[in-house]
Amino acid sequence: MFFREKTLEKRNATVAVIGAGDFIGGEIAKKFASEGFTVFAGRRNGDKLVPLVKEIEAAGGEIVARSLDARKEEEIISFLNDADKHAPLEVCIFNIGANVNFPILDTTERVFRKVWEMACYSGFLAGREAARLMLPRGQGNIFFTGATASLRGGSGYAAFASAKFGLRAVAQAMARELGPKNIHVAHLVIDSGVDTEWVRQRRLEALGPNALDDPDLLMPPASVAASYWQLYQQPKSAWTFEMEIRPFGEKW
Repeated sequence: MFFREKTLEKRNATVAVIGAGDFIGGEIAKKFASEGFTVFAGRRNGDKLVPLVKEIEAAGGEIVARSLDARKEEEIISFLNDADKHAPLEVCIFNIGANVNFPILDTTERVFRKVWEMACYSGFLAGREAARLMLPRGQGNIFFTGATASLRGGSGYAAFASAKFGLRAVAQAMARELGPKNIHVAHLVIDSGVDTEWVRQRRLEALGPNALDDPDLLMPPASVAASYWQLYQQPKSAWTFEMEIRPFGEKW
C-alpha cells in the first residue's frame, strides 16, 4: 500500500495525468492521490487503467480514469474541462513518450509525423488548454516529461529527439509567458532508462545477459513521481523550469 498510515487529507483540487501508463504515469497518479488530489488519468486504452483505479481507491484515494487520444484537440479539451469541473485543476502533467529508434533511411514520413503528434503536438494542446483553465484563477502548475533526447539527438532518434526538442521549446516558451502570471511551467528531463519491462528487455538485447546486474542504472518510476512532487512543492520565489534527474550510478 502506497499511502502513509494516517487519515488521507482530501484537497479541493485535481491533477490531470495525460499518459497515465503502467509505470511513470501510474506512479505519478498514485503519488498525487496519496497527497489528497483527485486524479484524472488518461491514456489511449482506458481499460488498462483498471488496476490503477483499484489500487488508488482501495487506499482511500479518488481517481477518474478514461480513454484519451491526446492528439485530438476535442478530447483534450473535454478531459481537462471535466477535471476542472470536478474540482479546480491545480496540476497538469503531460507524460506521453513515443520513444522509437529507426535508422534515418528507415524513418518513414508516417513514423516521423506520428511521433511528433504524440510527443510534441499533443503536449502543446495539453499545455494550452490547462493554461486556459488556470489563468482566470491566477495559479496552477503545468509539467512536461522530457528525456535525454530533449537535449541531444542520438543515432536512430531523429523522430523522437525532434519531437522532444519541440516539446521542450513549447514548455520553455510557456514558462516565460506564464511564470509572471503565477503558473509554474516545468520540464523534467529523465536522463536514464526507467525501470520498466520494456527498458529491461531492450537493455538485455543491446548489452547482453549482464545488462541488468547493476540495479543502480535504472530509475524506479516512483522516483520520477517524487521529483514531480518536489516541483509542485517549490515556492514561487524559487521555481525551477528544468530539472534533470538520473540515478547516481549513471555516467553523463
